[in-house]
Amino acid sequence: MSATGHIEPEDLALFAMQLLSQEEAAAIAAHVEECAECRQQLAEVQGDLAVYAHTVDMHAPPAAARERLMKQVAPGKKAVPIDRAPAQEQLGRSIARPDRPGDGSGPVFRTGLGSGAYLTDYDQPKASAASKVLPWVGWAVAAGLAVAAGSLYRERDSLRGALARQAGQMDRLTADATAARQVMDAMTDRSAKHVMLTKAPATPTPPSPQGRATYVPEKGTLIFLASNMEPLQPSKVYELWLIPADGRDPIPAGTFQPDERGNASVIMPPLPKGIEAKAFGVTVEDEGGAQSPTLPIIMAGS
Repeated sequence: MSATGHIEPEDLALFAMQLLSQEEAAAIAAHVEECAECRQQLAEVQGDLAVYAHTVDMHAPPAAARERLMKQVAPGKKAVPIDRAPAQEQLGRSIARPDRPGDGSGPVFRTGLGSGAYLTDYDQPKASAASKVLPWVGWAVAAGLAVAAGSLYRERDSLRGALARQAGQMDRLTADATAARQVMDAMTDRSAKHVMLTKAPATPTPPSPQGRATYVPEKGTLIFLASNMEPLQPSKVYELWLIPADGRDPIPAGTFQPDERGNASVIMPPLPKGIEAKAFGVTVEDEGGAQSPTLPIIMAGS
């Protein structure tokens, strides 16, 4: 019995299939007689069992069995009254319908065989293997379908994850290929201006820092490579400047820090297109860069 005071559905199914002991069946029958909810559930279980019973193929009995049955029901053969278990008798009273008025001792109920019916020895109900197995076939099929659906769901999620990772890799490869093509275009463009930058004479230090700028005005593409750059103090950076030919203010073209060998680069900084360059210069600025160059200009070239 469940915590709510009702019979568990599994026990009702076993009771309906007559698979419980006499004591257990008697207890359930007594409860069903008093509990309308359990009585309704038992009726539903019995209805399901009846549906399953109709799914079993009918077969003709063997000739020998038929002959023995005919002998049993022949005239003069003693009939055997139905010996119902007390639990099943209580169940019949709890779910039966009135058949005819009583004789004063209480109403008479029809329990499926009729009051006072008799059966021969061969008429005694017997539970077959099919009647025990068929009620659970549907549950087994449903469980198998649930396992298969769970497996397909996990495979779908795994495939989605793999596709997402592959899509991310393709995006990165596409971006890398685009950047490499732009660098190659700038290096091989015939209209590119190649400028060699050297350290200003005011600060001669061997070996002299050098820088080389490749600039395409129509595309606003700039590639700057430097070598022999001196290390800077903390919070200081080098900044590259594009000095326009039309006399406008210098345009910041990116900051950089040299490595331990003094090498540095500025690759394709965001610059406006179509600006002709008069010269390029490098200054030392505070970390983060500046909007106008701070003198002195330590490297310059045109």
